[in-house]
Amino acid sequence: MDSPYIPTPPCVFQGAPSPVQKTGRVLRWGVVATGNISAKVTEDIARLEDAVLHAVSSRNPDSAEEFADRFGFTRSYFDDDRGRGYHHLIDDPEVDVVYVAAPHAQHYEISRAALLGGKHVLCEKSLTINAREAEDLIALASSRGLFLMEAVWTRFLPCVNRIWEILVSGELGEVRWVQADLGFPSPPDPASRLWNPESGGGALLDLSVYPLTLAVGALGYPDGVTAVGAVNGDGIDTQNALLLNYRSGASAQLMSSLVAAHTRTGTIAGSKGWLRTGAPLHNPVELTIQPHLGERRVERFRQVGNGYTYELREVTRCIQSGLLESPTMSWEHSLASMRLFDEARSQMGVRYANDFPARTL
Repeated sequence: MDSPYIPTPPCVFQGAPSPVQKTGRVLRWGVVATGNISAKVTEDIARLEDAVLHAVSSRNPDSAEEFADRFGFTRSYFDDDRGRGYHHLIDDPEVDVVYVAAPHAQHYEISRAALLGGKHVLCEKSLTINAREAEDLIALASSRGLFLMEAVWTRFLPCVNRIWEILVSGELGEVRWVQADLGFPSPPDPASRLWNPESGGGALLDLSVYPLTLAVGALGYPDGVTAVGAVNGDGIDTQNALLLNYRSGASAQLMSSLVAAHTRTGTIAGSKGWLRTGAPLHNPVELTIQPHLGERRVERFRQVGNGYTYELREVTRCIQSGLLESPTMSWEHSLASMRLFDEARSQMGVRYANDFPARTL
């Protein structure tokens, strides 16, 4: 079993310098896709003093131009008869780092093209559709000497870093059980990436990384996983439950759903007490801590911007320092997550087009 991860160096805690402050050379960003998540992350990129919004790409020229105007990008690219818009962005010599926010099924293709084009990459979770694709991206980034990170922003939040601090302190004793859930009722829509198998839709790849983050932070990666889920006629999981097993006897129960309104919280229970996150699990700003023989307390946290500034600061710090991967969101952990999800999908009977032999790019 892998040991739990602890941020090294520590991420920004309350009272620490603002994550927007300049720490080195200015990085010029290219953003692929113009959806809701792109807008929120772009707002936080713009907050960094050592970041420039240089280029954005979209399949639709109107979307690309509107997005560029809204956020002040220097250039916008879009699909035309000569190829995909993101290729034009990657070919732009002034782009230093590419943020990939396209649907899951396109993560591998776009990130691989960016790495081949000499760009550093921050790619939305899940990093890829499967572990085979993740292994290829990691090998490519390593061989090219380029930074690559999966954008699991929750790992870098002040509240979540406080959880790791409490665990290291021993206040909860030996952790024996973790429970975490994240779900919401999403109206079925074949045009939505959440419900489209060609986009890698489903609850597992879109939501389960967040409950998994809490479990892995407390217990490490498991020795085994048991997965059950509801799979619709299009072959995607509408909800799932994962039971993580550890040789120590500890366990974690994780659930994600596109059809049910969840509590969206997480609990870590140890031999000396427990803690529980506030909702939503992926972006908590409140913790309740209950020592077994002590008084309950509540801790609250303030965040900068939309909360993505912390992972963006880590990407910037790593690139400025010449690191190829983040010690907090390492390649090893991204690969371990993809292998776990591969096993869960196998047990549930979920397959995507990307699981078949890779296409030549």
